[in-house]
Amino acid sequence: MALLEIGAKAPDFTLPDQDGKMVSLDDLKGSKLLVWFFPKANTPG
Repeated sequence: MALLEIGAKAPDFTLPDQDGKMVSLDDLKGSKLLVWFFPKANTPG
């Protein structure tokens, strides 16, 4: 997976929500959205 540059737009993705329904970034277009990226496992941060 390529790393994102600061300020770059997030690539489209599809993930299950809390009810198991698949939701894509495109489904949320026009809504306010916070996308949180976690650092790699077992690293400081």
